[in-house]
Amino acid sequence: MSTIRVVWGAATGPTALSSYDAALAEAGVHNYNLVTLSSVIPAGPAIEVVGTAPDLGPPGEALEVVQSAATAAPGEQAAAGIGWARTADGPGIFYEVDGTDPEAVRAEIREGLAAGRELREWEFVEQQVRVESVAPEESFASAVVLATYGQSHPVV
Repeated sequence: MSTIRVVWGAATGPTALSSYDAALAEAGVHNYNLVTLSSVIPAGPAIEVVGTAPDLGPPGEALEVVQSAATAAPGEQAAAGIGWARTADGPGIFYEVDGTDPEAVRAEIREGLAAGRELREWEFVEQQVRVESVAPEESFASAVVLATYGQSHPVV
């Protein structure tokens, strides 16, 4: 089975959307059509925390992701994060949060993962959290954290 890669980025831009696009570029996924998944991790793939995605296929293809994204206006702060918990045999859950305070985002992720673990009769053995933040002074800024599933594939 393919690999799930956790990637992230933070960047500024003259508009909210341009800062989001630039943050996706920092994460290495700006040339894909992102398809949002819910937050259940399948049993097979390894999870690699890589920062910037490698080449995952041709531009314009679809790429499945679990995504957290936050955008801030000048003078504000943006924080995005993803946490995950897995069982010994592989299935698990992602939990994604965005906000304005990185520590509050981290705390909410941990709280959400605890609630998600309670809903499942699985024995979790691993948990990790990744939060990215940015505080622009004079432009819009975005922070993103994504879990990318495998390689891209044609949209049509």
